[in-house]
Amino acid sequence: MELSKRQEQIIEIVKENGPITGEHIADRLSLTRATLRPDLAILTMAGFLDARPRVGYFFTGKTGSELLTEKIKKFKVHEYQSVPIVVKESVSVYDAISAMFLEDVGTLFVVDNNACLTGVLSRKDLLRASIGKQDLNDIPVHIIMTRMPNITVCRREDPLLEAAKKLIYKQIDGLPVIKDTDAGLEIVGRITKTTITKAFVELITDGHV
Repeated sequence: MELSKRQEQIIEIVKENGPITGEHIADRLSLTRATLRPDLAILTMAGFLDARPRVGYFFTGKTGSELLTEKIKKFKVHEYQSVPIVVKESVSVYDAISAMFLEDVGTLFVVDNNACLTGVLSRKDLLRASIGKQDLNDIPVHIIMTRMPNITVCRREDPLLEAAKKLIYKQIDGLPVIKDTDAGLEIVGRITKTTITKAFVELITDGHV
């Protein structure tokens, strides 16, 4: 978050004199309390300042990067998950390739008749299956997919940062967001590297620090 010159001045005043009331801050800057109110609100919501009734404003001691880190750690998977692209176990490799390119995704999730996760298909899986003379219409995806327990998953309430770490550590493009049911692991969403990138870009450009 880029601060204005006046907001930087406010922080310095609070650092040196806090706790200090809004009226006293306004006096030091030769401004009215009404003029100063939006800046104080922004700095408080951003986490640079904190306020206590009948006491005033005080500096939290946190830098912009520290506040950014705290904000990121609070993000949850369910806030950013997107619709999962799934195929049935019986679908052919040819149809899976078509689905992947039509949906413009890097990962397909394979489900059984109960819509529960049984496997994952990556572009590499489909590329390997395409090499050779075999008819891709005759090969069901369950033959080439990655199966449990070798599938990395996440859940709705997991921190988004932890999902990002899994993507990096496992060197994969996407994670299924799952829910535990009696029938198995129901897929309720997906998290991808693109999802993570969009979340962090929104955080910076919207000034949510």
